[in-house]
Amino acid sequence: MANTKSAIKRIRRIAKQTAVNRARKSRYKNAIKKMNTLIESKKKSEALKFLPKLNSELMKIAKSGIIKKQNASRNVSRFTKKIALIN
Repeated sequence: MANTKSAIKRIRRIAKQTAVNRARKSRYKNAIKKMNTLIESKKKSEALKFLPKLNSELMKIAKSGIIKKQNASRNVSRFTKKIALIN
C-alpha cells in the first residue's frame, strides 16, 4: 500500500484513468464488432456509411495511446478492403 501523500493521490488518479480507458476500449471494440457484422451480412452501403465513424473512433483511441496509430490504420485498411470485396 502507498505510504506517501503523493502516491495515494496517484492511486486515485490511476483508478479514474483506468475507468476512462476501459470505456474507450469498449467503444472501440463495439465499433469493430458492428463493422464485422455489417460486412458478414453483406450490407455494403451501410458499411461504407459506418467506415468514417469507425475511422474516427480508431484515431481517437490511437491518439490517447490505447492502441498504436499503425494498429488503427491497419484496421481501417483491412476493413476498406473487405468492404470493396462485397458484391
